[in-house]
Amino acid sequence: MLTVRAAESADVDRIAAMYEWLFEPPGSRPAEWDRRRAVAALERAVSSDPVAVLVATSGERFVGLYTAYEEFESVRFGRRVCIEDLMVHPQHRSRGIGKQLLDEAKRWARSIGASQLELSSSEARTGAHRFYERERPSWRSSTFGWEL
Repeated sequence: MLTVRAAESADVDRIAAMYEWLFEPPGSRPAEWDRRRAVAALERAVSSDPVAVLVATSGERFVGLYTAYEEFESVRFGRRVCIEDLMVHPQHRSRGIGKQLLDEAKRWARSIGASQLELSSSEARTGAHRFYERERPSWRSSTFGWEL
């Protein structure tokens, strides 16, 4: 049975390990990846407002995760929430877990008064893009980034 719940401090080591799923092809490990830094960031996220960190579990196994952050209040669009991470274990994809996590992210964003929920995704993640398109986004855009 699938359960989606708020992450707790006791979960952060297990959550940090989940990021390995994103590093598998077509993903890649960021040059600056540091698991200790990730654990510290997850600790802060789990205990912060307004940040949402939810895990999907099947029994004792973690099978999905999302992290979402209130970014800012846009002059043009109002309060915006960004999904930083949305991931499902490769062996558990196409079972509705991603949809359940995305729906929970939408609910959370509405609950804090956000008018927009956004996520960016690497161009290489074509499988994820098919999922996002099925979920009927209101718009699409390109994101550009610079490592500093």
